[in-house]
Amino acid sequence: MVARLVIAAPSSGAGKTTVATGLMAAFTAAGLTVSPHKVGPDYIDPGYHALATGRPGRNLDAYLCGTDLVAPLFRHGADGCELAVVEGVMGLYDGAADQGELASTAQVAKLLRAPVVLVVDASSQSRSVAALVHGFASWDPEVRIGGVILNKVATDRHEHLLREALGGSGVPVLGVLRRAAEVATPSRHLGLVPVAERQAEAVDAVASMAEQVRAGCDLDGLLALARSAPPLDARAWTPAFEAGPHSGDAVASSAAVAGSGRPVVAVAGGAAFTFSYAEHVELLRAAGAEVVAFDPLRDEQLPEGTRGIVIGGGFPEVYAPELSANEPLRKAVSELARSGAPVAAECAGLLYLARSLDGKPMCGVLDADARMSGRLTLGYREAVAVSDSPLAAAGTRLRGHEFHRTVLEPGAGPVPAWGMVRPERRVEGFVQHGVHASYLHTHWASRPEVAARFVAACGT
Repeated sequence: MVARLVIAAPSSGAGKTTVATGLMAAFTAAGLTVSPHKVGPDYIDPGYHALATGRPGRNLDAYLCGTDLVAPLFRHGADGCELAVVEGVMGLYDGAADQGELASTAQVAKLLRAPVVLVVDASSQSRSVAALVHGFASWDPEVRIGGVILNKVATDRHEHLLREALGGSGVPVLGVLRRAAEVATPSRHLGLVPVAERQAEAVDAVASMAEQVRAGCDLDGLLALARSAPPLDARAWTPAFEAGPHSGDAVASSAAVAGSGRPVVAVAGGAAFTFSYAEHVELLRAAGAEVVAFDPLRDEQLPEGTRGIVIGGGFPEVYAPELSANEPLRKAVSELARSGAPVAAECAGLLYLARSLDGKPMCGVLDADARMSGRLTLGYREAVAVSDSPLAAAGTRLRGHEFHRTVLEPGAGPVPAWGMVRPERRVEGFVQHGVHASYLHTHWASRPEVAARFVAACGT
C-alpha cells in the first residue's frame, strides 16, 4: 500500500501547484521516497514535480486513458515509494466539458481511494470559509476531504478568524500559508515556463515552495492522513506487459527487428520540446526500440543509426530563430522523413516539420506554414485515424487533447491524420510517406499498440 494524498482546490489559482510541489520537496527532503502525479493532460507541472522528488512526474488522466487505467498507472508510477502526492486540476469537481465528473480531480481521488486536501485562497474571506469548505466536503459523499490548507492568509488575526470558523466543520486545518511574494515560477501563453528552460531558477523556486510548506503546514498530520488511505486493489500497469507479445503482429515484427539489433528511435527534447509522457519512452523501449534523445536547438545531426523520430510538444514558437538557424539538423530530419522512415510529430513537432514558423524556415517536410495567433485552442478531443500510418491503422479511435496558440495553414494535408468526431467534426493533420503529424496530443498508455506499430515500422 502506498500512502497518498490528492491536493485539490475550489478553483484554479488557489495555490495547488505551490502546495503540491512544496509537499513533494519537503517530504523528499525528510527522507521519504515520494511519487509525483498530476491530474489531467498538463505537461509543465510534472516537470516541477520531478525536480522536487527526483522521479518522473506522471499524469493521471481519466479522459485520455480511461477510468480503468488511472489506478494501474498510479501503481506503476508509485512502485517502491512510501508516499504519493497527486496535484489536481482546475476546481475539485471540474472535469471534461459536458462529461459530468469525467477527468475531474474528484473522480481521480475516488478511483485512487485517496483523501483530499483542499487548498483554499482565504485572502478575501473569514467566516465564509466554513460554508465553502462545508459545501465542497458534502457535495459528493464518496470524496473524502481530510483536511484544508488556508493560503494567502494576511495576519495572525485573520488566521484566528479562519480557524474559529472552521472549528466546527469537521475538516481539520492542516496548514496556513501567509500572503507572500509569488514564488518565482514565471508564466507565458500556455502556463508556467517549463523547468528545462530555467533549470537553476526552477531549483530555487522548488526550494522556496518547500520552505513555505514546511513553515506553514502540519507535515506529520498530512502524512498521517496519507497513511489512512485504504488498500488499492489494482494491478500495476507495466510497459513490458502492455507492449508485450500479446499486443499483436506489430510487436512481433518489432521483436524481430530487435533480435537483429534494436532500432534507434530519436526522441526530441531540450528547451523547445519539453512536452512528453514518461510512458511513451517506456513503451517504445518495451516494444524493442533503443530510445536516444536529441536536442533540435543544439544537435546538428540525428543520433547515429536513427530509424524513426518522435517529436512531441513544447514551445518551438519561442525558439523559432534558433531552430531555424540549425540548418544541418533541419536537413537531416527532412531527408529521413522523405525517405519514408516513421516520424511521429505532435503539436510542436508538427510546427517543426512545417515549411515555416512565424516566417522562419523549418524542416519543410509539410507543405504548410505556421504562425502565432491570439486565439487559444484548448480541449479534449475524440478522433479516428483517417488512413493507415506508422502510428495507427485507419479507423483506430482514440482520445486526445489540443493546447496551442498557433495556426497552421493549411490545417490538414491531402491525407489528414485524424477525423475529429467530438466536440466538432473536422479533419486535421498530415499523413505522408512515414510521417504522422498533428496538433493532437495523445497518451499512448491508452493504446500501447501505437508504440509497437511505430517500432515495427522502423524495421521495414
